[in-house]
Amino acid sequence: MNEVTPNAALARGATPVGEAGAASLGQAGALPTGHPAVRWGRVGVLLMNLGTPEGTSYWPMRRYLKEFLSDRRVIEVPRAIWWPLLNLVILTKRPGPKGRDYASVWNNERDEGPLKTITRGQAEKLQAAMGDRVVVDWAMRYGKPEVDQRIQALLDQGCDRILLVPLYPQYAAATSATACDQAFRALMKMRWQPTVRVSPPYHDDPVYIEAVASAIRRDLAALDFEPEVILTSFHGVPKSYLMKGDPYHCQCVKTGRLIREALGYSPERMRTTFQSRFGNEEWLKPYTDETVKELAAQGVKRLAIVAPGFTADCLETLEELDGENRHYFEDGGGTHFAYLPCLNDGPEGMRVIEHVVARELKGWID
Repeated sequence: MNEVTPNAALARGATPVGEAGAASLGQAGALPTGHPAVRWGRVGVLLMNLGTPEGTSYWPMRRYLKEFLSDRRVIEVPRAIWWPLLNLVILTKRPGPKGRDYASVWNNERDEGPLKTITRGQAEKLQAAMGDRVVVDWAMRYGKPEVDQRIQALLDQGCDRILLVPLYPQYAAATSATACDQAFRALMKMRWQPTVRVSPPYHDDPVYIEAVASAIRRDLAALDFEPEVILTSFHGVPKSYLMKGDPYHCQCVKTGRLIREALGYSPERMRTTFQSRFGNEEWLKPYTDETVKELAAQGVKRLAIVAPGFTADCLETLEELDGENRHYFEDGGGTHFAYLPCLNDGPEGMRVIEHVVARELKGWID
């Protein structure tokens, strides 16, 4: 790897720790007697995704749901209303059913959710692609591996510069912002903070758009039918978040349009929808599940769904889209249904991640 020792750091013009350390290193090439051990001079990259429970039984699910649904970035309902509802109702009733949902997509071989398996794969492949120029790690906003521990692990390996990469093409306060919040909380506890960069959303980046379009072309070509309609389904958020200034809706709509244009489809054939709503509040529309039901009722027989806002397949894609919405469509009279996988850690997905990371590391590495 590329850890910089004091002598090597001086050779490339790096600045040691403090004036006393600088003087000592400049004269003797070593830290002064009694100076604490220092590892520095490397660049780290931390991939951050949403999270997954540690198991599908009641208590692991309860712990995960409590952490997730206690986040004020995710749930903006006043605490006086939300706290009793969460603790007395939701965390009593939801862990069981959600655990069964997770069990239907669980990676039993590794005893973990698919999001964890895929995010680990993305980090490992990014490390292989970057070589010894950077140290790559990964973390989950909710659950494990924890953001603060993985930042510390990068520091322990000498990373005094860290690029945070929220794995969300479209920015939302409930995703990208809360991931960064967690990283910043960790930094607040550190005496010597690393220099930090945060990669921006890439919802309209040509490399991302072409990667999604290329994957869709490939996956459609492998089907034994031609869809009449293709839905690009994004995770929903309450409409009130949009009205408060969150750019998420606009970025999703732009992504959907750019993908449609790259594929040469009409707005009628390729439509943008929003999934995963809960509660009674109005969320971003049109809703994916209602659109699927309406299409079946209108006589559409062949349907495909793709989820370009997810960088890795997870419960919301594998169980909700490929499970629940498949049933809605088939129960309504549809005959052919396909869910097209996320980019994951495949060639297209890694091309996007490597592109974003290389772009944001300019000036830090050659």
